[in-house]
Amino acid sequence: DDYVMELFNGPTSAFKDVALQILPRFMARTTPADGDADEKIMIVTATSGDTGKAALAGFADAAGTGITVFYPEGKVSQVQELQMTTQSGSNVNVCAVKGNFDDAQSAVKRIFGDKELAERLADDSHVVLSSAYAQLLERQVINVGDEVEFVVPTGNFGDILAGYYAKLLGLPVKHLVVASDKNNVLFDFLTSGTYNRQRPFFQTISPSMDILISSNLERMLYYMSDKDTRLIAMLMNDL
Repeated sequence: DDYVMELFNGPTSAFKDVALQILPRFMARTTPADGDADEKIMIVTATSGDTGKAALAGFADAAGTGITVFYPEGKVSQVQELQMTTQSGSNVNVCAVKGNFDDAQSAVKRIFGDKELAERLADDSHVVLSSAYAQLLERQVINVGDEVEFVVPTGNFGDILAGYYAKLLGLPVKHLVVASDKNNVLFDFLTSGTYNRQRPFFQTISPSMDILISSNLERMLYYMSDKDTRLIAMLMNDL
């Protein structure tokens, strides 16, 4: 009763194509509530490999958008680096960062927290910003309401958090299983309750999972703490 989803059949061979082929089109078709047709959306993101090319390809030449992707120099595969640096499009930019993914991700977070930059972008009219269950139903493998389990390889806790949101929204999810590689900070945290980023960083054959600070975990902790924002801010600052 095990099933494997092949999510690498999109244009960039990354599972993130599933979302990033449609998201830019949604955003390009959305008009601001105040009718400001000149408003532009700037996407700033860090990647450990897969997100970068999928995002660049999805947003390339999408009207009213621009995208800049930061990636850790030498810490993504050669194929991923070539995919990103050869991306065509009038609105795409790529930047290599010295360090690992956590360094690139921290830099992006600092950009989002830069109030002076936000004001400057606002003056320029910029705004900074699964179907598995249905397939099993269609194949009559399960019936409506049957509980299923999802096993998700993860580094930044993004896809499995989406599964948690789906569970909150009513999808019959029995268990969400986190699969880690050698950089197993999530395994250690979920089994021991201790999150320690002071540990060796291992470069493996799965660079998308080579992460020591899983940003999206912060969002789940928000729910686990009864939405105590001050507690979560304190814990993440300590981390």
